[in-house]
Amino acid sequence: MAAAVFAGVTALLALLAGCGPDRAEIAEPRTAAPPRTGAGSSSPGSRAAAVPSDLSDLSPVVTDLATPWGLAFLPDGRALVAARDSGQVLIVPAKGGTATVMTTLPVRHRSEDGLLGLAVSPRYDQDGWVYAYYTSATDNRVVRFRLGGQGGSQGTGSTGTGTGTGTGTGKDRPAGAGATEEVLTGLRAAPNHNGGRIAFGPDGRLYVAVGDAGDPGAAPDPSSLNGKILRMAPDGGVPADNPDPSSLVYSLGHRNVQGLAWDSDGRLWASEFGQNTFDEINLITPGGNYGWPAVEGAGDTAGGRYTNPQVTWSTDEASPSGIAIRDDILYVAALRGERLWVMELAGGQVAGRPRALFTGELGRLRTVEPAPDGSLWLSTSNTDGRGRPGADDDRILSLP
Repeated sequence: MAAAVFAGVTALLALLAGCGPDRAEIAEPRTAAPPRTGAGSSSPGSRAAAVPSDLSDLSPVVTDLATPWGLAFLPDGRALVAARDSGQVLIVPAKGGTATVMTTLPVRHRSEDGLLGLAVSPRYDQDGWVYAYYTSATDNRVVRFRLGGQGGSQGTGSTGTGTGTGTGTGKDRPAGAGATEEVLTGLRAAPNHNGGRIAFGPDGRLYVAVGDAGDPGAAPDPSSLNGKILRMAPDGGVPADNPDPSSLVYSLGHRNVQGLAWDSDGRLWASEFGQNTFDEINLITPGGNYGWPAVEGAGDTAGGRYTNPQVTWSTDEASPSGIAIRDDILYVAALRGERLWVMELAGGQVAGRPRALFTGELGRLRTVEPAPDGSLWLSTSNTDGRGRPGADDDRILSLP
C-alpha cells in the first residue's frame, strides 16, 4: 500500500476551460510536429478513413444512465460502468441490456469530482480485483474491491428495461466482497482538474492519471503526485524500474490527463485538457515533462526539457476525454467538441490528419473502450450538467 499526504492550501480554482460552454467554431486540428508517415497530408490515413462513420453503424448497448464516466470490461465481456455523481458501479451484460448496480462507493461530488475511473485486474480470473479512482470527503484515492451484493437497476438496453433488484453471480461474490482496500490515498482533490483515468498497461502495472487540482505549480514538482501520470504495482507499491525507483511518478507537467491507451508496440498515449488555447494528445515517455504550466500545446521545449504534444486542438473542438487504440488507430472521445476523433498511429507518431466522426450528433462523448468481441463501446456525457440530454441519455453505444 502506498500513501501520499500533502500539506498546504489549494490555490484558487480556475474554471476548466476544456469543459466550458460549447461554442460554434469548428477548426482543423493541428499536429504538433510533421509525422514521419503522412506528413503534410490533408486527409486521414487509409485505415482511419475506413472506420464506420454513420449513425446507422452504431448499436445501442444501454440507455438512461446518469453521468457514466469510467468503463472497464471483465474477461467474460460484461462491462463495469462508473456513475460519476452517485458513486455507483454498474454492470452491463456483454450483449447489452439492463445496467445493474453492483456496489456504491462513498464519493464526494461537487462539480467534476466523484467516481472517475475503473480498471479490472489483468489477473481478474485469479484475484477478482476491480480498481476505482474516486473523490472521498478528504482526497482523491485509488481503492480495489471485489464485486458482490445486490442493488437496484439503472438504465435500459437492447434486451430490456431494469427497475428491480439485481444480484451478482457466484463468481462476483467471493469472500469479503464489497470491502475496499486502499491502494493510494492522499491525492489532493478539488472541484475540477482531478484526472481519474486508471488503466493497467501491458506490463501489468497500474497507471493513474492525476490532475493538478487547480494548482498548476504542482504539475512540474516531482515531490507532488498531482499533475502526473503515476505507475505502480497492483498493490500500490513503487516498481523498481520507475524513472525514480523511490517515486510513483512516471511523467509530469500535466494539467488534467483524461485518457490512457497503449499501441501495438507498448507505447503509452494520453489525452489532456488544456486551459484556454490547446488540448493535447501526448506520447508518454518515462520521466517526460509535458510542460504545464510553462507551455500549453506545442511551444518552446526549453532546450529539450519539455516534450511537445503529437496533436493539438483548440479547446472548443475537443476537450479530449477517454481514448482507445484498436489496430493502431487512436480513438478520442471529445466532450466539448461533441465528436469522436480518429487517427492512425505509425512508428510512435500520428500518420495523416485526424478525422472527426459523429460531430454534434451524439452530444458530449466521454469514454471509448475496446470490448473483448472487437467492437468499441462509446459513452455519452449529456447528463453531466454541461450537455443537452436527449430522451435516452446517457447512452453507451457499440461501434463495429
